[in-house]
Amino acid sequence: MNKLLIVGTVAFDAIETPFGKTDKILGGAGTYIGLSASHFNLKSAIVSVVGDDFPKEYLDLLKSKNIDISGLEVVQGGKTFFWSGRYHNDLNSRDTLDTQLNVLADFQPKVPADFKNADVVMLGNLHPIVQSSVLDQMEVKPKLVVLDTMNFWMDCALPELLDVMKRIDVITINDEEARQLSGEYSLVKAAAKIHTMGPNTW
Repeated sequence: MNKLLIVGTVAFDAIETPFGKTDKILGGAGTYIGLSASHFNLKSAIVSVVGDDFPKEYLDLLKSKNIDISGLEVVQGGKTFFWSGRYHNDLNSRDTLDTQLNVLADFQPKVPADFKNADVVMLGNLHPIVQSSVLDQMEVKPKLVVLDTMNFWMDCALPELLDVMKRIDVITINDEEARQLSGEYSLVKAAAKIHTMGPNTW
């Protein structure tokens, strides 16, 4: 059975769209990658960090989906990562309203021993240094490495992001992020430029 290692935020989100808004809800790239992966025949594990304000019912939800959470650190006295954003009419472009790194600011990921030979590594939306440190812990080169990122990291950690991009196969970003990363408005030109940065697919 194939193994999937998921490294990403397990978080609280607050979302606004033209069609409605939420207060603080379960969010995070790691969370939803894990829940999506649970529909397939594979072994998956999440590596992330939360504070002790993170409800046990959410941890139980992940475990109920047969997701290994031994790499999910709970920091006593800490607060869980929080992101708030407003999506535009096309639901593709968005404005970040608030980003609170909280326990994520000092996160040192620890890959579970049983997943250091994972076939696929999904590097969710985290600081690029954290993403690189996960790849450093792999004992076997993964068959596929997928990276997600966002405008926040392009603004504050671009050199580190460009470094980790040299080690991946696929990048998943939206149109707005592709334009910011490449400096090109045309998505065809943006794709060509991003290819030269490392990933084969975006």
